[in-house]
Amino acid sequence: MTLQKLIFTGGLLLYASSLPQADAQTYSLDSCRYMAIHNNKTIRMAEESIRGAGYERKAAKSLYLPGIDFTGTYFYNQRTINLLGEDAKLPTMSFDPSTQSFKYNVLTDPTGVPIKDPATGSYIPTEVAVIPKEAMSFDTHNVFAGAFTLTQPVYMGGQIKALNEITKYAEKMASAARNSVVQDVVFAVDQAYWTVVSLKAKQKLADSFVTLVDTLHYSVKAMLDAGVATRSDLLTVEVKLNEAKIAKTKVENGLTLARMALAQVCGLPVQSDMHVADEDFDNNYTNMPEPIFNMEDVYRRRQDLEVIRQGISVLEQREKLAMGNMLPKLAVVGAYEFSNPNMNNGFRKRFGGGFSVGATLSVPIWHWGGRYNHYRATKAATTAQKLMLDDLEEKVNLQVTQAKFSFQEAFKTYNMTRSNMNSADENLRSAQEGFREGVLTTSDVIAAQTAWLQANSEKIDAEIGIHLCEVYLEKVIGKLNY
Repeated sequence: MTLQKLIFTGGLLLYASSLPQADAQTYSLDSCRYMAIHNNKTIRMAEESIRGAGYERKAAKSLYLPGIDFTGTYFYNQRTINLLGEDAKLPTMSFDPSTQSFKYNVLTDPTGVPIKDPATGSYIPTEVAVIPKEAMSFDTHNVFAGAFTLTQPVYMGGQIKALNEITKYAEKMASAARNSVVQDVVFAVDQAYWTVVSLKAKQKLADSFVTLVDTLHYSVKAMLDAGVATRSDLLTVEVKLNEAKIAKTKVENGLTLARMALAQVCGLPVQSDMHVADEDFDNNYTNMPEPIFNMEDVYRRRQDLEVIRQGISVLEQREKLAMGNMLPKLAVVGAYEFSNPNMNNGFRKRFGGGFSVGATLSVPIWHWGGRYNHYRATKAATTAQKLMLDDLEEKVNLQVTQAKFSFQEAFKTYNMTRSNMNSADENLRSAQEGFREGVLTTSDVIAAQTAWLQANSEKIDAEIGIHLCEVYLEKVIGKLNY
C-alpha cells in the first residue's frame, strides 16, 4: 500500500470516528425528569388550564370598568306610514274685536245663530284649512337605526368582587393541579428509571449465574470423561444451565421493555434504546435516615390538598355570588342613538340622533324562595367540600405513616439481604470447595448456586426498594418538587 493510500485510509477512519454514533445515549435521573415534564401532554394541558384561568381573571377585572357597545339595526317595511286616510279639512277661527277673542268661522242664520249640518249634527264651517293626505305620509320603506351605549356598574350586590375572587382562586387551583400532575409524572419517571436499573443489575447477575453454572458444567463434563461423575450429574447441570439461559433471556427482554417504558414516560420514541446513568450503581447503605416531618407542613405542601382548599375558597365566593342575586343592583347608562329617517326636526330622510344619560336600579322583591334556596345550596356545597378536605387529610396522615413504615422496612430488608448474601457467598464457596474435594455432590453445588442467585436478586430488589420508598415518601409528604 502506497503512502497516499495510507493517508487517505487514515483520514477516512478519523472522519468516521468524528461522526455521531448510533449508540444509545445515557440519561441521568434529572434529565429523564426534565424530559418527562416538558413532553408530558397532561402537564401541558394543565398549563393551558392555568393560562385560561389567567385570562378569566383578567376578564373578571374588566367588569369594574364601563362597557361600551354598539347596536345597529335595519328594517325594510312594505308600506309607508299614512297618518291620514284622506285630505283633512280643519275649521278656521277669526278674531272678533268686540269680544277680544277668536271665533270659529261657521255659517249663521240672519239672526247670527250657527247652523248645524242635519246629516252630521256639526256646525258648517264657512272656511276650512286643508291638510293634504300626502303631507302626513312618511316613507319608511328603509329604516336604519343605531346606538352607542356606555354602562358603568355602580353596585352589583358584590357579585363583581366575588367573580374576581373566584377567578383568582381558580387560577391558584389550576396551578396546584399542575404541580400535583408534575409530582405524579416525576414519581412515574423514578419508578421506570429504577426499574431499568434493577433489570440491568439482574441482567449482570444472570450473566454471572450463567457463567457460574457453565463453569460447573465444564467441570462435570471433565469429570465424566475421567470417569468420576455420572451421566445423570451432567444432565442435571445441563438442565440448570438451560434454565439459567432462559432466565437470562427473560431478564434481557424485560430490560428492553423497561427501557421502552422509560422512553414513553420521558416523551421519547418507544424504540429509543435508553441507557441510564445509574446502571452500574453499587450502593452501600449504612445508617437509615430517620424521616422527620410535621403533618401540618405536609398538609400545606400537598398539592392535591391545595386543590381542595382553593376549591373551598371558590365555593365560598360562590356563596357571595348567590347572595348578590338577592341584593339591589345600580348602574349608570349613557347612550347616543341615531336613525335614518329621523324625527328631530320634522320627518327627514337623513341620519340624526342625540345623547341620553340615565341610571338603572334593579331590586329583587319576590321570587318564591328560588334565589335564597340557591344560596343555601352553595353553602351546602362549601360544607361538603370542607368535610372532603378533612377526610383527605386523615387519609394523607395514614398514607404518610404507611410510607414511613415502608421506608424503614426497606432498610431493614436491605440489611437482611446483605447478611443473606454474605451467607450465600460463603455457602457457595464451601460447596464449590467440597465438590472439588469430592465430599459434596452436583446437586449440593446447584442448590448453593441457586441460593446465591436468590440472595443477590433479593439484595438488588432491596436496594431499588429503598430508592422507590424514598421517592414515594417524598411524594406523600409533598417534597417531591421539580
